[in-house]
Parts: sequence; structure tokens; C-alpha cells
Amino acid sequence: MNVTTGNQSDCPEVKVPFPVFFTIGVVSLAENLLVVVAVIRNRNLHSPMYCFICSLAAFNTIASLIKTWENLMIVFADVGKLEKKGSSETKLDDVIDSLLCMSIVGSIFSFLAIAVDRYITIFHALRYHNIMTMRRTGVILGVIWTTCGVSAVLMVRFYTSKFIMICFVVLFVVSLVIICLLYVYMFMLARIHARKIAALPTSRGGKCRRQRWWGSSMRGALTLTILFGAFVVCWAPFFLHLIIITVCPLNPYCECYRSLFQLHVVLLMSHALIDPAIYAFRSAELRHTFRKMLLCSDWMRCIQRLIEIF
Repeated sequence: MNVTTGNQSDCPEVKVPFPVFFTIGVVSLAENLLVVVAVIRNRNLHSPMYCFICSLAAFNTIASLIKTWENLMIVFADVGKLEKKGSSETKLDDVIDSLLCMSIVGSIFSFLAIAVDRYITIFHALRYHNIMTMRRTGVILGVIWTTCGVSAVLMVRFYTSKFIMICFVVLFVVSLVIICLLYVYMFMLARIHARKIAALPTSRGGKCRRQRWWGSSMRGALTLTILFGAFVVCWAPFFLHLIIITVCPLNPYCECYRSLFQLHVVLLMSHALIDPAIYAFRSAELRHTFRKMLLCSDWMRCIQRLIEIF
């Protein structure tokens, strides 16, 4: 995204080598594609939560692909193969920025959807399958992707307006507050429910089943809390950069922070690299699916599987 300006302070702009960008982009692209394919192939993962995780991985895939392509364009421009100010390059840059904005907004909305899904899973377990049907999940995903596409076009079309940038930052902050409040409320109620389960005068087998179900639900909530924490850590410096551009564009101290822009980009690209590792570490079903997809004993079956995937 074109959110940098000339550095007018004494702080030199920090440059990150192209191989770092390229490596992070390619690895994260492969990882998130693997998650998307795993969720699609494994019927045991065809549930609302994994559909939202798949959507999040798809948005991460778009971000990884776009940043990798953008860095390749920069390399071609530096060697004279592309005109930096050509009309076609400008239009392509707008498309890249639109898709990147869409991936950012999509990640935020996906986390909101996942948080709500976990809340319903834990505290409305008996009605969960009536509330979160696959049809409703599909409608929610359709609304998320449509909203992200429209908002991305508007953001890039009016990117010079401070109002758009303020809306972008407000969306991030408001979503952050809502998700944090939801998780805090969820874990507070979880403690109360755990005590109630422990106090129930039921048979040992029934109590064990309740405790196992409760433990599984809370592990899912904890996994998504870790994912959300990684998202905040990786994206917060970039959004602080946007706030600084709006609030103090010419202040020399602000310029020093803005000189770290490329590091902020590396950090936000790393988010797409971290997420699949968290999925694999926390989800036994995903780990099993990854092993089946990657560790093939029969090479002919592997080739057929790759053909089926792509």
C-alpha cells in the first residue's frame, strides 16, 4: 500500500532485502494454500469454525500472493523492465492495493465470525447446530467477502481522503475491542460453568464426558485467542503507522517511526506465515490431514492427489 512519504527526519529509512520479502511471501502462500485445500478435502473439517478458518487462510493467501507479486514488480522496475509511473503499472498498483485492503478487512471480519462461533459453541451448545447451520455459514461468508470487496475498492478509490484512512483505523480498533470483550466475557463465564459442572451430582462417566466436551470447546477458544493475539501483534504497528500519517504527517519523531515501514510490512506478512503453524500445532485433525497430504508412501498416488488438488 502506498502509505509512505519522503522521510524528512534524521532517521534513515530501514530497508529490508528483497529475498526476505520473497521468502516470507512464498512460504506463507504455500502454507495457507495447504490449509485451504486441507479444509476442502477433509469432510471432518466441514464445520462452521473450520469454514471461517478456511476463509481466514484464503485472505492470508491473497495477502501473501499480492505482496510477493508487488515485490517482484519492484525488482522488475529497478532493472528497467517496468515503468514506475506508467498507466498500466499505476492501474496494477491500484488492483494490488485493493486486494491487500480486502485481505486486511477480511481477516478482521473472519476473526469476528470465529469469535462469535466459539461463543455460541460454548454457551449455546444444545442449539449450536440449529443456530450455526452450514447454509447460514455460507451466507455469512458471502456477506464477508462481498463487504470486503466493496470496501477495498472504496478505500483505494478515495485513499487520498483522510476520512477513508480514519474509517480503516476505526474499523480495526472497534473490531479489536469487540473481540477482546467477547473473549474476556467468554473466559469469565467459562470459569463459572466449569465450577457448575464440577458441582453437578452426576455419575463419574457423565461428569467426565461433560468435562471432555468442555475442555475441547475451551481448547478451541484458546487456539483462536492465540490466533487473534498473533494478528494484533503483527498488524498493530501497521495501523499505528496509518494513525501517524493522519495525526502528525510532518513531525520528525513521527517520521522516525515511519522510517520503519518496511519492517512493519515484514511483520504483517509474517502473520500469514504464523497462522498455519498455530492451526497445525493446536488442531489434531488438521495435523492428520496435513500428514496425509504431504507424506505419501505411494508416489503414483501422490501425483494423482496433486492433480486432484490443482
